Formats: sequence, C-alpha cells, structure tokens
Amino acid sequence: MSWLSRLEVDAQTIYSEGISADIYTWHKKLWECYPNVPEAERDFLTRIDQLEGAYRLWLLAKRKPVRPAWCPPDGFAVKEISPSFLTHRYYAFDLKANPVKAVVQKDSKGAPILKLNGKRKRGKRVPLVKPDELRAWLICKGKVRCRDKDTGEDVPGGFQIVEEKPLEISPMVESHFRKKDKRNNKEYTAYHCGVQFRGTLEVTDREKFIETYQAGIGSAKGFGFGLLLLAPINL
Repeated sequence: MSWLSRLEVDAQTIYSEGISADIYTWHKKLWECYPNVPEAERDFLTRIDQLEGAYRLWLLAKRKPVRPAWCPPDGFAVKEISPSFLTHRYYAFDLKANPVKAVVQKDSKGAPILKLNGKRKRGKRVPLVKPDELRAWLICKGKVRCRDKDTGEDVPGGFQIVEEKPLEISPMVESHFRKKDKRNNKEYTAYHCGVQFRGTLEVTDREKFIETYQAGIGSAKGFGFGLLLLAPINL
C-alpha cells in the first residue's frame, strides 16, 4: 500500500512559517506529515516545485500522512495508490532527479586512494550536466537502479525509455542549503543539482518497476529528488 499526497501552499504562508527555499528546511519541515515518530527512518519520497507565488509539494510513502498545520485544508490532497495503477505497460513520467557520477579519488601519483582496510576510497560525486550524459544516466537507471548493499549485485530498475517518444531534459538547477555538522557543531553550505526529465517509459519488469517507484531514482532522495510522477497511457 502506498499513498501519494499533494500539498499546495502560498508563498506568504511559507515565509511566515520561516520556511525558506532552502531544500534542507523542507527536508525537516515535511517530517510534520508524520508526527510522533521521531525515531522512524525516513521512508518517504518528496518533491518540491516552486510556482509563481506558491509551492507545490509531493509526498509518496507507505504510511498515510497527515496535513501539517502550515498547509491549508483546501491545499492538501491524499490518495491511496491503487494496485491496478502500477499494472500498465506504458507511462508518461515526470522526474526531478539528482544525476551524479562518482569520480575515483587519486593521489599525487595518479593511483587510487585506499582506505585503511585496503578498499578503494569512495569516489567523489560530481553532477552530470551534458544532455547526452543525462540521457544515458536515465537509461542506465532503467536497467540498474542501484547496487544491493548486502550482496553487491545490481538491482534492475524494471523500465526502459521509449525511444520513439521525445525525452525532455531541463537545464540543471542548483538547490543550495545550509546544514549543521553534528560532529563539530559547525554549519556549512552545500548544494544538490536538480534536473527534470519528462518522457515516456515502458515497464520491462513489473516487480522491479514497483520497487523503483517506491524507492525512487538516483541520490539525494531526502532532499526532494527521485520521485516519479506517472500517468498511464496507451501506445
């Protein structure tokens, strides 16, 4: 069972609540859709769209959310995702994602930097910006959504992009935020790069596609990226 919620809030209300365009502020604020569960792991996807004079927020979760106090009653809508909704073969999709690649960290001699256990140090993530790289990234996500942390095996995404239909790729937008490092109690600034994809996909593996829909695509899912907005279509 999954629930999809839409929250629409005017900018004046947002500012009066002290909510800025900072995506980390939204990251914390949307927890208010799940009160009284401070120890729960974040198991929902979000998306933040800034409109003219307002914000539209999407939330996908396996738990039914409640309307936060800062969202007006007429701006809150929630519906249960019917099992039949995910049985179609083709969907028009809208995805705001954080496409990145890992660049191997090397020492002054050009050799990969290793950790104390002898394994290669995790590569530094850098954003993808070229249209051909972004297209290839999304196609790859349909084939391999992620790598299983326990087995190390690739987890299929369960879909493919319909090549005969146009794929719109919007220019990359930087989303800046400020966050406090709990280890040294210092505040730092950072950003995620968001890219919006619109196109048509075909489901190739129903079970894996449902997992992908619920888990999201790409990184920075806690900051408003990875949620697939879908509309079934016939081709």
